[in-house]
Amino acid sequence: MKKILLIVFITIGFQSFTIAQDFNEGFVQEEVDMKKYDKDTAAHAVFLNEFGNSRIDITSDDHIRLIFDYHAKIKIFDNKGFASGTIEIPVHNNDETAEEVTDITGSTWYKDDDGMVHKTELDPKKIFKVKDYKYGSTIKFALPGLRNGCVIEFRYRLISPYWDSFRRWDFQDEVPKAYSQYEVHIPGFWTFNASLRGSLKLFKSTSEIERECFTSHGSKSDCSHIVYAMKDIPAFVEEDYMTSRKNFLSAIYFELVEFTNPYNGIKTVVTKEWRDIDHQLKIAEGFGSQLKRKDLMKERMAPVIAGKTNDMDKAKAIYAYLQKWYKWNDYIGIYSSDGIRKAMDAHTGGIADINLTLVTALNAAGINTEAVLLSTRDHGNVNMLYPVLSDFNYVIAKANIDGKPYLLDATDPLLSFGLLPLKCLNDKGRVISLDKPSYWMELNSLQKTSNMSALDLTLLDNGKIKGKITNFYSGYDAYQKRKAIKKFNSVDEYVEDLDGKMPKLKILKSNITNLDSLDMPLGEILEVEIDAFDNMKSNHLVFNPFLWDKRTSNPFKLPERDYPVDWGMASDTRLVLTMHLPAQYVIETPPQVVAFGMPNNGGMFATSFDNQGDTFTFSNITRFTKAIYYPEEYPYLKELYNKIILTEKADMVFKKK
Repeated sequence: MKKILLIVFITIGFQSFTIAQDFNEGFVQEEVDMKKYDKDTAAHAVFLNEFGNSRIDITSDDHIRLIFDYHAKIKIFDNKGFASGTIEIPVHNNDETAEEVTDITGSTWYKDDDGMVHKTELDPKKIFKVKDYKYGSTIKFALPGLRNGCVIEFRYRLISPYWDSFRRWDFQDEVPKAYSQYEVHIPGFWTFNASLRGSLKLFKSTSEIERECFTSHGSKSDCSHIVYAMKDIPAFVEEDYMTSRKNFLSAIYFELVEFTNPYNGIKTVVTKEWRDIDHQLKIAEGFGSQLKRKDLMKERMAPVIAGKTNDMDKAKAIYAYLQKWYKWNDYIGIYSSDGIRKAMDAHTGGIADINLTLVTALNAAGINTEAVLLSTRDHGNVNMLYPVLSDFNYVIAKANIDGKPYLLDATDPLLSFGLLPLKCLNDKGRVISLDKPSYWMELNSLQKTSNMSALDLTLLDNGKIKGKITNFYSGYDAYQKRKAIKKFNSVDEYVEDLDGKMPKLKILKSNITNLDSLDMPLGEILEVEIDAFDNMKSNHLVFNPFLWDKRTSNPFKLPERDYPVDWGMASDTRLVLTMHLPAQYVIETPPQVVAFGMPNNGGMFATSFDNQGDTFTFSNITRFTKAIYYPEEYPYLKELYNKIILTEKADMVFKKK
């Protein structure tokens, strides 16, 4: 689970002549001779040393800037580690000013085939700046002479006008680090909160006061010089079913609390309480002002809810209407850009345009509805201790009907009422209304997904199998299946593609039910012919009963995992196979009957078998009762999957009488 250590700086700072505790630069024979990293012998590369230094200071043009110096030395063991030799530095700009990267240098030491050591310098002409979008670019360069066993070293300086976004420091990376140190120097005019995220502990954390280290136009302040360091840092390995890596990567983050203008003494408080955020949102033109437009929406929604006698029917009618009315323009954010009137007239808008329209429309129909701010899974978790609006990047609606909450997102025409896309199922959301204080709510607990497959098959005398496969998808599984089908021009094209993906199965006939009835389970009925036997020898047929969605590999491979397994929702998957055998065959080896469970009813896998004459029924169920499994539960989850895979490998054997 994520751990946060809070460190508050009251008066902190630095002056440009302070000497940072950087490591020595240059060639070291032992580093070039190094064959492996003892703390991780499978590593393809390792940071031998890494140093960063950030300070707020006055530059030569008499502007206040954030100055960041970086220096690293990396050992590359083999060609899989060459990626560490390509460096990318993101830089940002606005319409008036931009970040600048200077003083880039780099070197590579390597042995030739005769064991002689050579040094190659980075050519400044091979440093490139790539424009990513209007307000962002990337400085790119590759260290020269990369080869197995080489050592690379590089440094650069980044000068930024965005001193309010003090630079964070990632201790972890895709490769391990032997040592990583970050020093910060911040004048006492600025106050920051710092948080240590991730599971690793600091090796060093020191601070000291420096007197009158910041001077500009007669303004002076004391400063603090703070050092953070870690050693023997393992590589951060991403695995399936996780949210944003920045939630779990061991790193130091900084958040501006307040600052005093060095020239006029005016103090500005940046970090606010939640009541300040509530007020800010309620008066914002792109948020609160839009939620007050009930009169506009009452007129437009009147024909939509005509004849509807209860709140649920009204809510579903409005939700379906806006899903069809709007086309999402792919813009994510919590503020309506041009207002809901213009968005409705244009039939298109961003997340906030569409979902603030939904909140306002439902309230106009007399249905108590609130807006919910959230951060999507790839954006990272919200810091609930310090309210910062930029932590949020998405807004949805929360309709309260008959004492039950329904979370709604009208930006996707395939989402059923009360269903959110997986990207929104991330920790907690902040509920905002016009007439009461905001509060937190869980986002993962209200949603589930399930599917059931029923196979009714007959073994023919020629060893082929014919029959029917009926699949029913509910909740998020139904949404995913509808999305998969809608990617094709027709259902027939989807079925043809499905047929091509399963070489041992031939679809003879198909029928998809409730494709556009979003509140109903999606049905997929396939008449099939299957060549499902792995082996046919004389009087024996070898058959695997897990012929539909068989699991062959465990998604959980780490010895241990320091961050949660986050499915986003609980799930239930069931399969029932009914098979009719020819009169001349009997079952010699039945399938395994098992029942495996996790502690505290966290999950389970079970099978059952019943044989009645020439017909047998085999069923299995996989259930995960929780949306999130924490690191201490990881071994049980991993072991459950191992048992599932072993069970599904086991075959049945049919024997001729």
